[in-house]
Amino acid sequence: MTFEALKELDSQYVIQTYGRNPIAIDHGQGATLYDLDGKEYIDFSSGIGVLSVGTAHPKWVAAVAEQAGKLAHISNLYYTQPYIQLAEKLCTRSGMAAAFFGNSGAEGNEGVIKLARKYSFDQYGEGRGTVITLNNSFHGRTITTLAATGQDVFHQYFFPFTEGFRRAQPTLDSVQEVAGHDVCAVLVELVQGEGGVYPLERQFVRELAQLCRERDWLLLVDEVQTGVGRTGSLFCFQQYGVQPDACSFAKGIAGGLPMGGFLVNEKCRNVLGPGAHGSTFGGNPVCAAAALAVLDILDDETISQVKEKGDYLRGQIEAMGLPCLGKTRGMGLMIGIDVAQGYSNKELYARLNQAGLLCLTAGSGLRLLPPLTITRAEMDKGLAILNRTLTG
Repeated sequence: MTFEALKELDSQYVIQTYGRNPIAIDHGQGATLYDLDGKEYIDFSSGIGVLSVGTAHPKWVAAVAEQAGKLAHISNLYYTQPYIQLAEKLCTRSGMAAAFFGNSGAEGNEGVIKLARKYSFDQYGEGRGTVITLNNSFHGRTITTLAATGQDVFHQYFFPFTEGFRRAQPTLDSVQEVAGHDVCAVLVELVQGEGGVYPLERQFVRELAQLCRERDWLLLVDEVQTGVGRTGSLFCFQQYGVQPDACSFAKGIAGGLPMGGFLVNEKCRNVLGPGAHGSTFGGNPVCAAAALAVLDILDDETISQVKEKGDYLRGQIEAMGLPCLGKTRGMGLMIGIDVAQGYSNKELYARLNQAGLLCLTAGSGLRLLPPLTITRAEMDKGLAILNRTLTG
């Protein structure tokens, strides 16, 4: 099928909610992709942080194929090996106590919000269900996670939004200023991804964790984008010296298949009992087998290289001195790049995609989320495209 025929079918039969690039990716290997005509692209986006081990990793493909040939689904009314083995690995490597599996990041964040409100209700009764979130945050596209999101641009059209959220600046004074007797939790992204890739200050996060302990608020960490090795540790909170009461995860966990969920600490292990929460496809055997393969590939040694790769990319980009770009920021392979005044990040993004470098925008800048297994040769190819395309 030609690209034009594919595009026509899309416009006729698909709801047009996405601003798609005029590119149809057909196949690939690692961080190298090809369109329908065979044109090569270097992937600095990994499907918005999903392809954590790249495209068509042999171990991932083998694990998915083997499980698909055994059992694709049975529901959570029965035990299966993959989700239990996955829960054990995630808890062992994160220091958390138990896992819940769903399908997406929004579902994971909905879960931790429900967890916090149920914990508070069990301990204190009604009237203590407010969750504090931070300005510039993004937590999902359901009605509730949109309400939790701290960016006004997303608060349109879909009124009324779910009640029970209050926003603060990322400072302890601001959190205390908006707090009241009705607060049950604080939900944060340790690196605000959609907001422009802005890491929170470590001192603030530690002080916030202490405040949560003092007031018996749950500390909820949204690791949908930062988790599964993206920032240079399995979960970003491990670099901040805090242990959350719960953290959500999704995107890179199953390496390309839809999976999300959340982890809880010992204090919250029994908050959600039978019937309190559920997800039809949660813990799906094929997705769980894919996630087990991802965690095997992303061992401690591989994740330790993520920071080096991120430092290399940031150093090379800043050394180019391109007039349209400014400073870089981020953690590991979660990189934000300032766009200079007078330039449009959307225009630069479109030019790079057409030139063969798949990248992303975030806030007013550019965002890079390459596969964590990207090679030096692939990074250099991508950097060459960036330099060639944006020079002058």
